[in-house]
Amino acid sequence: MKLADLATRENFDNPYPFYEKLRAQGRFVRVAPTAVMCGHYDVVDSILHDRRFGKSYLESVRVRYGDDAPQMKLFQGFSRMFLLLNPPMHTRLRGLMMQAFNARQVEAMKDVARRSCHELIDAFAHDETADITRQFAFPLPVGIIGRMLDIPVEDAITLGAAASCVAKVFDPAPITPEDLVRATAAYDELERYFIGVIDARRARTGDDLISMLVTVEEHGEKLTQDEIVSNVILLFIGGHETTSNMIGNALIALHRHPEQLALLKRDPSRMPNAVLECVRYDSPVQATIRTPLEHSEIDGVELTPDTSIFVMIGSANRDPAKFTHPDRLDIGRDEGRVQSFGAGIHHCIGYRLALIELETALGVLLERLPDLELTELDNLSWNQRGNLRGVNSLVARW
Repeated sequence: MKLADLATRENFDNPYPFYEKLRAQGRFVRVAPTAVMCGHYDVVDSILHDRRFGKSYLESVRVRYGDDAPQMKLFQGFSRMFLLLNPPMHTRLRGLMMQAFNARQVEAMKDVARRSCHELIDAFAHDETADITRQFAFPLPVGIIGRMLDIPVEDAITLGAAASCVAKVFDPAPITPEDLVRATAAYDELERYFIGVIDARRARTGDDLISMLVTVEEHGEKLTQDEIVSNVILLFIGGHETTSNMIGNALIALHRHPEQLALLKRDPSRMPNAVLECVRYDSPVQATIRTPLEHSEIDGVELTPDTSIFVMIGSANRDPAKFTHPDRLDIGRDEGRVQSFGAGIHHCIGYRLALIELETALGVLLERLPDLELTELDNLSWNQRGNLRGVNSLVARW
């Protein structure tokens, strides 16, 4: 196996046969001279919780793109994102972010999410057909993260296209030179916009996420402009890309398992568990990367600090050693934690908000459009990514 195996059209459309082969080849499978891949649930879970494993982002860039790539502005920008940092810098930045994603403030977004869902559906319900991705799944989370950053919803939707382009950089396999050029240009667009917003917040702060990053100070030290820009871009990408993809993935999974969809319609109280099962079944986040911070051993395998470990979350979520009949959607499943939100110190800070948005989006759709059906279920256009998995469009009628 090699990293390029992840970047085939066949794998983009359906990565799960590849994961089955990966698990069959062993606990750790070498995919490059200094890179291994793992896809078993227990190995993935162990690595994500183990403090001996951290982030070495620029080294993973070198493995994938060559020795000169870590100096590129795009990758330098990513390297400042708290998601890709180790303690103590990660601890400091994450602690700040958690102030905005605490349970009370996230709970307050329920009404916002429900109101937004109804407004979006009002705009197309009379048409009896719609592209659910473009008209619902994309603008919903974009609008919500826009509110948290306090930027106009029109700007958030416009910037969403650039964020989707940049998000391809999270793919575990190298993206094409053409995609790299597009991602660089998109990052520059986001950077220019948010520099302007940051400058405005320095002059007049508020209670939004950007103002918090501008004003935070610890031991007399503030974040640099570059650090603020990179982490605002991360929040914007993370705040909409994964959730919008998951709304589509969940609808596809439910419609491909009509008996489960019917069960959910009969008993809406199953929605929280149904959402978690949909996230397990076809997670928008398929992979992450870790590096040993010291010489380590897992499952009898020696791992050295120069090793990049491609941790395949999508594979762990379909591991038959953990989940019974993992290729079936079962909204009554109760077999332990899914890996889609990560674990340990890098567990997704926005997972509560994501679950609220997903539960609300699916609940309101079923409430308002109970006869909704997907018209192109056998001919879907997947977004050709190896990580933030979703569809480009999802046409429905009712």
